[in-house]
Amino acid sequence: MYAERLTVPLRWWVQGTMLVATFWLAAIVAFPAHLWWVPTLVTAVVLGLLGLALTSYGRVQVAVTERRTLVAGPAEVGLEHVGDVVALDAEQTRLVAGRDADARAFLLLRPYLRRSVKVTITDPADPTPYWLVSCRRPEKVAAALAAALGPRP
Repeated sequence: MYAERLTVPLRWWVQGTMLVATFWLAAIVAFPAHLWWVPTLVTAVVLGLLGLALTSYGRVQVAVTERRTLVAGPAEVGLEHVGDVVALDAEQTRLVAGRDADARAFLLLRPYLRRSVKVTITDPADPTPYWLVSCRRPEKVAAALAAALGPRP
């Protein structure tokens, strides 16, 4: 069907590494020369935590599965409860996530992805009117959902 992982951009890794390098430089100056290993060890731990944070933040997946579900991060919905699907550009996403937002909507937004897909939820037992999901290729997500849903009356 379709799957996309919302990994963080390379510039986040570069900026995070530069931040940790700045931390190391400040720490190496603050400690006496014979304790060089303390700032190095602490910097290694901070670098590991940064890597863990960026990896886990970018681990989120958007997928249309063979089990006929739409998966967006920790949430999933059966395609029998999916209504209209619209691929949104950057400006439309900004409006739907901001001024025109519904507080009951499920949002999976990433600041480094400007476009999204809006999926209307038709389940009468679910108070969520729609899902707004950031993705790199909203047209492909919408096309995969349309193909999985098949022709509609």
